Amino acid sequence: MKKALLLGAVTAAALASVVIAAPAQAGGRHGDAPSLRFGSPTTLASGLTTPLSLDVDWHGNAVLSQNFIGQLDRVSADGTRTTLATAAPGLEIGAVSSRRDTVYYAQNDQPNGVALLMALSSGSGPRQLADLHAYEASRNPDRVNRYGFRGLPAACAAQVDPAGPSGPASYRGVVDSHPYASLALRDGVYVADAGGNDILRVGYDGRVWTVAVLPAQPPVTVTAALAAEAGLPACSVGYRYSFEAVPTDVESGPDGALYVSTLPGGPEDASLGARGSVYRVTPWNGAVQRVATGFVGATGLAVDQRSGTVLVAELFGGAAGTGQISVVSPWSGRVTQRIAVTSPSALELRNGVLSGLTSAFVPDENGAPQANGQLTQWTVTDRAHHHRWGDDGKRAEQ
Repeated sequence: MKKALLLGAVTAAALASVVIAAPAQAGGRHGDAPSLRFGSPTTLASGLTTPLSLDVDWHGNAVLSQNFIGQLDRVSADGTRTTLATAAPGLEIGAVSSRRDTVYYAQNDQPNGVALLMALSSGSGPRQLADLHAYEASRNPDRVNRYGFRGLPAACAAQVDPAGPSGPASYRGVVDSHPYASLALRDGVYVADAGGNDILRVGYDGRVWTVAVLPAQPPVTVTAALAAEAGLPACSVGYRYSFEAVPTDVESGPDGALYVSTLPGGPEDASLGARGSVYRVTPWNGAVQRVATGFVGATGLAVDQRSGTVLVAELFGGAAGTGQISVVSPWSGRVTQRIAVTSPSALELRNGVLSGLTSAFVPDENGAPQANGQLTQWTVTDRAHHHRWGDDGKRAEQ
């Protein structure tokens, strides 16, 4: 069930209906993630509209996107905000990263096949680095995956409307591109494509390679409620359906691998369970391994370069479905801490400071996004060792 990404179909009613699955076992045993103390939050910027992508450059400035209004901003350490780029009407800006004095970002119009990776260097205007929709149209990497029903009788499959909200009863990956996050490293810009369900690498000469394709989600059993919501025939109830795994962020780890957060495809809330995950991707051979799961609205992550601990932004997590940050053990994949944060969408970790976009998607009574997003920072301390904790390793890469 492919849907336009991201979050545009979520309404206030959907947020109110979130039910959280049973929590992961708490940490505390030897080998789990460090016990962290988060300092009081500091707000560096406010009044943001759908801020969904974030980077902290090598000068310590935050670069963020206000996706739905098509704006790219830089926020300095003293809170000064500068607009770096704006998109033409109808275009979204997102997938922000930086390397040295160049900012990389995407301009998207998913329904109309626009997915461009842009580069903006200091002292010059934006330039197109790669046309990612053109690459998707020519390669369609996730065509190797089969999504949809398993074992559905032909007579029932014939009743599924291929033009309906669920799409065909069974299908291969279709041509669709929505670059949602990026990571600029020495060998190129890695892109999490939420439409293509893959991780791409764009060389600084503009050439594009497929790094890895995320596998289809473990199948879920169709309920009567899901069938009604998705416009499926009653005969499909009880059969299993495999959704698409939708990548939302990509970061590097201390082991040289990439770590990728994913939405579960289909409902983004917990109505089918807490199905968001974190995957480890080996960039040199494309191997994909799921290392943690049980998240609701996993739209961003950060990875500590010393311990490998992963912090996950859960847009709809927590007991009330209003958001949380989860700390994940690098050894067991278990959640060892949860910090209540309103609607966090993206995280960056550098030199003991965690930066996050918060209140990123809090719709009004009509389901429309509001201009109440914030750029928030916390100092993070390792309780056991009493020192500032955490670095994302990008300084070494840049």
